[in-house]
Amino acid sequence: MSGHSKWSTIKRAKAKTDQERGRIFTRLTKELTIAARHGGADADANPRLRSAVDAAKKANMPSDNIKRAIQKGTGELPGVSYEESSYEGYGPGGIAVYLETLSDNKNRTVAEIRHMFAKFNGNLGENGSVAWMFQRLGQITVNRDAADEDTLMMLALDSGASDVATEDFGFVVTTEFNRLYDVKAALEKGGVNVAEATVAMVPQNTIKLEGKPAEQMLKLMEALEGHDDVQNVYANFDIDESVMEQFDS
Repeated sequence: MSGHSKWSTIKRAKAKTDQERGRIFTRLTKELTIAARHGGADADANPRLRSAVDAAKKANMPSDNIKRAIQKGTGELPGVSYEESSYEGYGPGGIAVYLETLSDNKNRTVAEIRHMFAKFNGNLGENGSVAWMFQRLGQITVNRDAADEDTLMMLALDSGASDVATEDFGFVVTTEFNRLYDVKAALEKGGVNVAEATVAMVPQNTIKLEGKPAEQMLKLMEALEGHDDVQNVYANFDIDESVMEQFDS
């Protein structure tokens, strides 16, 4: 598992403050709205919306909030118009960073993101500068107590998954992004409780960071993930888990 994936796992494991829950709900609301706008309100026929609804339920978002966000996307209720954008750049130590945003003011968003990169010894690059270092894949997270490793491996590979990785917290099943929900459904049919299923930009290679560059990179990640318009951040750093846990404590 890449360092960035470990970072994401550590962040999810931390207790959520009211402020953080509010930020998560804001991001989920935007994603629900844009997914419904582009693909319609039927989650069964709209994989992106299905993923957003699953994420919202995992975060304990009230069902009424989910419904209203979808209705804003379909135009049944008035709502803010969000524009999707992706940005690419380099963090400390030459780390590739790819982020996805939903914003009602693109000029403001890009200015603030550029400032964050510069503040932590990075720089915002041109489109295409780092995207080639990542691959869009489906990732399914299964907690260790939710499945037997041999059973999970058999179910995953038989259903078309490309890899099953064992981690401290459990397992990560990797799939082609368009087979994510087929594999998820097969695992659940086999009795596996899936913790999370998402499409992610997975780095093909990672770069080891230590010392000050590692600290700066984690501060950059914290800043980007804390921005209201940033939906997802992906990076190809590899930092010791003990360092990440210490930074986030």
